[in-house]
Amino acid sequence: MTATLKGFTQQLMPVNGIRINVVTGGSGPPILLLHGWPETWWEWHHVMPLLAAHFSVVAMDLRGAGFSDCPLDGYDKATMARDAHQVMVALGHGRYAVCGHDIGGMVALSQAAMHRQAVTRLAVLDVPLPGWTGWEATIARLWHFGFHMNRDLPERLIHGREYDYVSTFMAERFYDHSAFNPADIEIYAKALALPGRTRGGMEWYRTLTADHAAALEYKKQPLEIPVLGLGGDQRFGAQMVPMLKEFATSVTGGSIMRCSHYVADERPDEVAAALIEFVKPN
Repeated sequence: MTATLKGFTQQLMPVNGIRINVVTGGSGPPILLLHGWPETWWEWHHVMPLLAAHFSVVAMDLRGAGFSDCPLDGYDKATMARDAHQVMVALGHGRYAVCGHDIGGMVALSQAAMHRQAVTRLAVLDVPLPGWTGWEATIARLWHFGFHMNRDLPERLIHGREYDYVSTFMAERFYDHSAFNPADIEIYAKALALPGRTRGGMEWYRTLTADHAAALEYKKQPLEIPVLGLGGDQRFGAQMVPMLKEFATSVTGGSIMRCSHYVADERPDEVAAALIEFVKPN
């Protein structure tokens, strides 16, 4: 499942008591990219070269995914946000922008709320957020949230069937299948099949009750930094801006057309262009 990207380097970094797989490249103001489930840092591989012309780009495997460690605990989004913040500090980036998709968007929001002196701009891509007024109603109709929250059962059922599960899961959440390289499914499925990674990914969901409680506290002190909310017009695009306005005072964004959930895979040019415009210094 080794995936390399020209012009970028990988390293395992010791942070927050574990090791995180980190990929870096480019130069300029720093931006951190946080992936979702069932992907790895490779989610951003089309976007990263486009951003690297303008920014110092950092992508990482979240704890429990890819080549990062899979500890027994620490899958609440606040702890994962500390992982991510410590990666940036270790790289010498005291202030930085962060962009997260899916579960990575939940981590990015926590990071911006917890590390207000460090995070300069926040982008969240296509995800319902814990703490949102529509949270309970939305996750109640997303079958995989309930399935993944089950203790031990998903690991048992997915074991040995990683490719079947990942390929079907992602296919359900694409709109333009011609925009996606099926070879990437192999990368994600092989990453999920590494020891502990299916459990790690499921743990991201098993902490969501605690994450919701934490996010309700974040809302009491709205973010004042610029925030960008984007999503596929076939998925959460229409909800992203009003959702994020519950957490922040300055929110822009909207829908990416002809696109569903995996925006960085389906529409990398649009995602990169939006991030460049949003993050680039005036």
